[in-house]
Amino acid sequence: MRRIDILLASELSGGYAPFRHDDFDVVLHRWTDYCELPLIEGALWVFVDWVLPEMSGLELCRRLRADALTAHAHVTMVLEEDNVEDRKRALRMGADDYMVGPLMRNALLDRVLGANVSEHDATGIRTVAQGDLTVDVAAFQARWQGKPISLMPNELRLLRYFIEHPGRVFTRAQLIAALGKQEPPVDERTVDVWIGRLRRALKGVGAGNPLRTVRSLGYVFDAA
Repeated sequence: MRRIDILLASELSGGYAPFRHDDFDVVLHRWTDYCELPLIEGALWVFVDWVLPEMSGLELCRRLRADALTAHAHVTMVLEEDNVEDRKRALRMGADDYMVGPLMRNALLDRVLGANVSEHDATGIRTVAQGDLTVDVAAFQARWQGKPISLMPNELRLLRYFIEHPGRVFTRAQLIAALGKQEPPVDERTVDVWIGRLRRALKGVGAGNPLRTVRSLGYVFDAA
């Protein structure tokens, strides 16, 4: 199966349940903290409202294009009305296309699945790295100096997320949300179990312990 990740900066009529169509798995993320991305595991499509609580949709679009993790996302601007000047401004700021809101689940899925997502696009990011530590996303394999690291799926996904965001402290709740584990709810202490396993695996191959506990806050990946 190929995967498409959809970020939504506003409410979606019809809900955010994942959707499977032919050979595509479509995962919808309610994206309220624009400073933090969830773990993106497939082709990325972002729907940005023209007006947002903290900034304009145009400014968020600019930030998406400036961030290496989202620079190649397909960005759809959600307009309040079909205004020619607003359309032009959205496209100039980097949006790929536009829709007139409010967003409806069926219309959104029709737009995404009707776009002929290519094999390459649906694969998403293939490899991420920090120093000698790499995660081959396509092969679902982590390595230290070329040596395979034996990890369970949650620990591998968590390591990839940390590598993509070095030096940033994440709470347990943020890590659960990043991995899409809110439904059914996951106890926050489960994150401690994931971290413990990941630390042991990294130490076992000689990678040390780049995961630091920040008391009363959470965890941070210290880049070399």
